Amino acid sequence: MVILILFFLLTYFIHANYNQLNKLKYPTIRTEEKIKLLSTSFGFSIQGYDKPAGALNSAGFNAGLPEYGIPALQEVDSGMGIANPGILRKNDNSTALPSTLLIASTFSRDLAFAGGEILGSEAKDKGFNIVLAGGVNLIREPRNGRNFEYSSEDPLLSGIMTGSFVQGIQSNNVVSTIKHFALNAQETGRVVLNAVISEKNARESDLLAFEIANEIGQPGSVMTAYNKVNGVYASENEFLLNQVLKKDWGYKGWVMSDWGGTHSTDKAISAGLDQQSGYEYDDAHYFGQPLVDAVRTGRVSHERIDDMFSRIVTTLNKHDVFKKVKPLTAKNYEQHAITAQKIAESGIVLLKNDGILPLKKDIKKILIIGGHADQGVLSGAGASQVIPEGSFLLKTKQGIQVFHKASIVDALRKELPSASIIFESGDNFDKIRNTDADSIIIVANQWGRETKDHLSLSLPDKQDALISSVAAIHDNVIVLLQTGGPVYMPWRDSVKGILEAWYSGTGGASAIANVIVGNVNPSGKLPVSFPLDASDLPHPIIREWSTTTSSPRLPKKGFFDINYNIEGSNVGYKWFYKNNLKMLYPFGYGLSYTKFDYANFTLTQDSEKIITLFADIKNVGSDFGVDTAQVYMYGPDNSVRLVSWSNTSLAEGKTKKVTFKIDPRLLSTYDVKNKEWVMNSGKYTFCLAKFFGDCSREVYFNTKKQVMYKYN
Repeated sequence: MVILILFFLLTYFIHANYNQLNKLKYPTIRTEEKIKLLSTSFGFSIQGYDKPAGALNSAGFNAGLPEYGIPALQEVDSGMGIANPGILRKNDNSTALPSTLLIASTFSRDLAFAGGEILGSEAKDKGFNIVLAGGVNLIREPRNGRNFEYSSEDPLLSGIMTGSFVQGIQSNNVVSTIKHFALNAQETGRVVLNAVISEKNARESDLLAFEIANEIGQPGSVMTAYNKVNGVYASENEFLLNQVLKKDWGYKGWVMSDWGGTHSTDKAISAGLDQQSGYEYDDAHYFGQPLVDAVRTGRVSHERIDDMFSRIVTTLNKHDVFKKVKPLTAKNYEQHAITAQKIAESGIVLLKNDGILPLKKDIKKILIIGGHADQGVLSGAGASQVIPEGSFLLKTKQGIQVFHKASIVDALRKELPSASIIFESGDNFDKIRNTDADSIIIVANQWGRETKDHLSLSLPDKQDALISSVAAIHDNVIVLLQTGGPVYMPWRDSVKGILEAWYSGTGGASAIANVIVGNVNPSGKLPVSFPLDASDLPHPIIREWSTTTSSPRLPKKGFFDINYNIEGSNVGYKWFYKNNLKMLYPFGYGLSYTKFDYANFTLTQDSEKIITLFADIKNVGSDFGVDTAQVYMYGPDNSVRLVSWSNTSLAEGKTKKVTFKIDPRLLSTYDVKNKEWVMNSGKYTFCLAKFFGDCSREVYFNTKKQVMYKYN
């Protein structure tokens, strides 16, 4: 018995001190060996390069240093599930999560964490230990084809939701990233774009989103953007990497480039880049032999190599990424699908309802038109593309569109078994003209993808004209949108119901059906404003400049500036407010099948300068529902910002007291000279709202100038 106890104690001691033991032996590794860990290749065959031995057909791979106890690094693209690059892994059982934009529409930290938890566990199950997820970039450009991978136009919402998502991922002994650091707000010309912005404006917008996400998620790695920021590549940007990230925020993880985003050896390393990613896409293996030569000639110090190496190894050990875990079972994946469906149900946004929704259970006949609703639900494309087994692949001139099973038509037939549900593609209007359906559901798609922006916010393929034509001959029309961001709705006044389903992922069809028939009360809120016209945007004309990704050598000529100082930190709804512009639908908007009322809105400030607000929220409708009460602060400088929100589940007639705590930085402006957040003197109005622009209840706060937060 004594021997057995000693054995268990020794095992515990070895495991508990694993990191320390590794630290003791790592200094014995020669610099040339350490450098081997400072770059990754593609994890599959590309551009004449063979797939590395041991790689798992994924985005990135490093063989590790097994002789020193460091196994291979297996990196996987995974913004919305475990991606399948080039459909290399057949019959994949990966769960396709709803798009990041849909997850943000839930305004739920818990659901964001749950989505991340699914992603992290499936990554671990498939042998990956580094997850390339966590898109934080603010939606400055509503036509960005990659907006579906990002959370919102607001730094608080983006930071909290992405941070919570990363938390969930890393709860599974894997490392996650946040990306793309920073100011990657459009795909058009993303590798030849120079984002021009002042430090103050950046700190109060995009950088604040990354800062909050970093604090909450504590990601093991940060991935840089392709673009330049104020004339310097993000991967070589001393201000972004060394000053802001590593010094001001105290970041201890490692900084990796995007694939094809490294442009030098000495300059990048001096600026704070720790790892070159996918070196086959770069002009040279900058962190390979050129780095060895730079160390030998003294241009790069041994101490800097030690720092780079230590950041990677310490982070891997911190998250225990090489720990073996119990494989997932089919039942685990079934549960993941259920959770993914719940997230989708919570993120679908009801934009209009003239008494047509939910559909009555005894409805006789429904006509569903368009959107390949008989095949599945649409997903976004690019490096994040997930292709579970059974997906419908549609070849178009623009590329292959992936639809996740099951179909919306089948899901509605399951929920309304006594109804006659007919599908028409929309190609033959005569079949629609003579319908005797009680209601018509038109499914309208906007396919978004990495590398390509939308030149217009109009629905493609003449779908707007189809909706208008159908609404002209039928009274009961519902439009179901599957989009990667905002779109115009010239037909809005002609239809009775509008649902924004985004890209809803595995279980999306059932989620949509449950909302339409009333099994689920919609509670999603818009994380991005829908403009009336592009002329109202800070950058009305999107420059047509193709981003080349078909070549391993990304273009570096033809740089052009995007002046983000035009809107500065007034991104999205703040821009519309500042310029007194109306919106089609504002940030935070979303209807419910029930109603909520607010009362007793009060404010306190404690000795630590933390402002806290309280309110009573009551469900005054006739159905259970989830309310997302939002608090907006209107400052004395004519500014506005979201400062807090709550998710409150309430049965009919029930009331709950809700607390809203305010991050001091959200009450402040950034003082560049003194590196501090300052709340200026004057009168502040806090509005308790159902969406931006609403002010159901308000309280006032007068203050003298005070420092709220300061960097060391």
